[in-house]
Amino acid sequence: MLRRCNCCRRRRPGMASIMLGYGSRRCCVCPVDPFRDHDPAETPASMRLWVGAALLALLTFAGAALGQPIVPQQPPIAVEQLDDPGFFEVRSAVAQLRDGVYYLNAVIDYRLSTEAIDALHSGVPLGIRLDVEIVDPRRWWFDDDDVALQQSYQVDYHALSERYTVLNVNSGDQASFGSLFAALQYLGRVERLPLIDTAVLADDRGYYVRIRTSLDQEQFPGPLRLLAFWRRDWSIASDWYRWPLRSE
Repeated sequence: MLRRCNCCRRRRPGMASIMLGYGSRRCCVCPVDPFRDHDPAETPASMRLWVGAALLALLTFAGAALGQPIVPQQPPIAVEQLDDPGFFEVRSAVAQLRDGVYYLNAVIDYRLSTEAIDALHSGVPLGIRLDVEIVDPRRWWFDDDDVALQQSYQVDYHALSERYTVLNVNSGDQASFGSLFAALQYLGRVERLPLIDTAVLADDRGYYVRIRTSLDQEQFPGPLRLLAFWRRDWSIASDWYRWPLRSE
């Protein structure tokens, strides 16, 4: 006599069933009673765990064979990279009197724009200008610029040696650096720059000094000079930094 097991759904000979102590018979290969409907929830927890583990291993093996992950990955989120406009800022400045001559000491922060850095790495030299003015304030008229000085610098990048050079156009002095950061740090330290002799200053005048720095567009090649006129990234300049020449 063949009976269908409610668990494995296969017909088994009745004599192949196992007689349990409480009188019910089960399929010899299935631990479930074949004479009553089988509730899947009654399947032993160990069997459910084994089946789940086997299914997970099968999926993992299939994914490894195909070279693709089982869980679909989300497409990468595109992050827009904003260009740095750059900035120049005079952090501090002072005029020190030594042996009848005023000397300028200043600390300046230079941060080039993204476009300026790209141009520098493409072989375009960048000119930087430092303007210094000694102003005689007038009570009833416009202030008069008694002294106007200009220091010009040129920053170059040499692709072969991967080094940056800073040239003082006024003096001809040149320094070389392994990084752009170091070159700009050097450029931002102004020390003992002669300003003016006290012999040419009137004793009764309240002179003040002001300085600012900017990208020197006059040193750009022709096409780049035209572009710099319209683009903010090429018109980087600090505000005027002002202080009295003589201390009270």
